[in-house]
Amino acid sequence: MKAVVYERYGGLDVLRVEDVPVPSPAAGQVLVKVAATSVNLSDWEGLRGSPFYARVGGLRAPRRPILGSDIAGWVEAVGTGVTRFQPGDEVYGDNLMLKGGFAQYAVAPESALAVKPAGLTFAEASTIPQAGAIAVQGTARAADGRRVLINGGGGGTGSFAIQLAKRLGAHVTAVDNGRKLEFMRSLGADAVIDYQRDDFTRDREPYDLILDLVAHRSVFAYRRALAPGGRYRCAGGSVRALLRVLTIGAMAGRVTRRRLGVLVVKEGPSHFEPLTRLCVAGDVNIHIDRTFVLDQAPQALAHVGEGRALGKVVVTPH
Repeated sequence: MKAVVYERYGGLDVLRVEDVPVPSPAAGQVLVKVAATSVNLSDWEGLRGSPFYARVGGLRAPRRPILGSDIAGWVEAVGTGVTRFQPGDEVYGDNLMLKGGFAQYAVAPESALAVKPAGLTFAEASTIPQAGAIAVQGTARAADGRRVLINGGGGGTGSFAIQLAKRLGAHVTAVDNGRKLEFMRSLGADAVIDYQRDDFTRDREPYDLILDLVAHRSVFAYRRALAPGGRYRCAGGSVRALLRVLTIGAMAGRVTRRRLGVLVVKEGPSHFEPLTRLCVAGDVNIHIDRTFVLDQAPQALAHVGEGRALGKVVVTPH
């Protein structure tokens, strides 16, 4: 099969398209003929090996030679013990443990997959699992009358989070670079901020909930932006920022009746299927900015990693 592989961390130049053996599913695993794989910021981090937590399981070199975790496609074969799927079934899921989506076939645990709804294309379904789970859990405390800020609102997870927070009745402020402001307004954001021009932690009415998808500021800035009783959760960013949130932020927030912490995302179909149902019903829109073919996977990764994507980016291997 054709796959985009890499053997060391680095830039786009370490990626290459090769013919590699089709993997075989072990016990409890499913072989998926990939129809679409969406790109997540975690793929870009896994390519570069930065932030440092992207090297979990592979300190010196990548543990998995093929990136791509959010997959959708057809079941090609199943390993022993698999009972939920059979060849020909249409499935989708977040294969974060094994990855392999930037290829024509990928092996995934049965537990990571769900049946693809007929109402979604493979490309649409592939956008939901990882970004959807983060967005659903990150906005769970949004509610009528609450002020919610989403930092990184113009990307894949952010585009879902804006819509989910609005559905819950919150006043939503979305932050991203200047070229994404109109896009975030179209998703329902009540206010938008260009982080390159304005500091969302200063001179503004404080927020009841901040979902930070690209944490880089100091914990004291985040605390300043929270209302008393407010909650800050980050789901991505620099190691330095995350460590400070976990240590200094936790203590400083407790003293001032504000809660600062890292969003520990629960994975699996039960955590992304609630968003899927909303998408099928038309209550939440899926925005695919661009679709690339497999040979263009490096460009797809760069489009996301460099902050240019409006919503999601998809790679189709066939």
